[in-house]
Amino acid sequence: MSEPLPPGGPWSATTRFEPVARTGGVPLADLAERFGTPAYVLDEADVRQRCRAYRSALPGARVVYAAKAFLCRAMAAWIREEGLGLDVCSGGELAIARSVGFPADRIVFHGNAKSPGELRQAVECGVGRVVVDNLAEITRIAGLVPPGGRQKVLLRVIPDVEAGAHPAVRTGGEGQKFGLSVATGDAAAAVARVLRQPELELAGLHCHLGSQIRTPEPYEEAAHVMVEQLARVRDTYGVVLPELDLGGGQGIAYLEGEYFLTPADFAVRVVKAVEERAAALGLPVPRLIVEPGRSVSGPAGLTLYRVVAVKRALTRTFVAVDGRMSDNPRPSLYGARYTARLVGRRSGMPDRPVTLVGHHCEAGDVLADDVPLPADVRPGDVLAVPATGAYHHSMASTYNLTGRPPVVAVHDGTARLIVRREEIDDLLRRDVGL
Repeated sequence: MSEPLPPGGPWSATTRFEPVARTGGVPLADLAERFGTPAYVLDEADVRQRCRAYRSALPGARVVYAAKAFLCRAMAAWIREEGLGLDVCSGGELAIARSVGFPADRIVFHGNAKSPGELRQAVECGVGRVVVDNLAEITRIAGLVPPGGRQKVLLRVIPDVEAGAHPAVRTGGEGQKFGLSVATGDAAAAVARVLRQPELELAGLHCHLGSQIRTPEPYEEAAHVMVEQLARVRDTYGVVLPELDLGGGQGIAYLEGEYFLTPADFAVRVVKAVEERAAALGLPVPRLIVEPGRSVSGPAGLTLYRVVAVKRALTRTFVAVDGRMSDNPRPSLYGARYTARLVGRRSGMPDRPVTLVGHHCEAGDVLADDVPLPADVRPGDVLAVPATGAYHHSMASTYNLTGRPPVVAVHDGTARLIVRREEIDDLLRRDVGL
């Protein structure tokens, strides 16, 4: 029987700390011994529950998981089995989807600079929607459609709504590289061009505001803008577009006590905004498409590290672990904040604030400041860092020629490797210089 999602906080639905720290019924210390550290751990039950929560909250909508947050074959299979669609933005993500038999008509292909090869792959495999991001793509896609065929497309429109936790992840305003501007006339020109192409079917409009949005108000604002654009298409061309894709970006908790935007809260406010604006403009209510990514996979993941050194400086204590910048670039990119817990042994010592740092040759290789850990934390201890299921594995690098960690799925007391560790031999095989 599935357990309810936690109301807040950064840990997955099945993570427990008493009497022993476990996720999916598996002791975390055992996972560190079996698979080594660093290691990503993914709670399968949590992923599936979050998929079901979105489908339950939005029964009339199409829920499409944003693969860029995290994707591997196992994840693609879970998403397929839970009835969601899949939003891909590269040929590699599309290849993963195809390798597990993901239904092509449930795939949406994104990207602001899709290569000719990627567009060809998308059209040839029959993806359900291609999101047109620039005017040049329109004729490129049309030229790839076989005789007698039609490819459904969405036009990504800039709603000029600023939202997101950091400037680097705000994508809904003017001045960004994404989408077609209403202000410059590109959005209107794109509508006209697509409607003139018999090989293309304009299914609707699309927008995406940004990432780590934790209140519904920006989505309500975007819904109003986008429904007005649908009405403009109707008034200009006599065409009623049936779909409205409001993208994703719903935020999650990274620290204890933080809240997140639940699928139910999101759905109530956004569906109401779309329905009310459509009614005011005399439009049929479009079918809503949403693209959650981080809010599906993020809370389901945690990362296990092993403490390598403890160093006491004049003003703070550094606890150095065997990973960080190469397996989690978010603190360096966005100033993201994290917490951690000691797992694998009990400590009777009081907590004290420490600075968690990594093993890379960068002064900025800091995972988190002021993390409360027992005063006797020592080399060899295992730490668990929560909320690492999104934009960690997918953004990992081999900086300092450090191999990327494995991904371990846990479910009902069992653990299995779903992405193996990248070893030195893997790195050497790519180096063909001699």
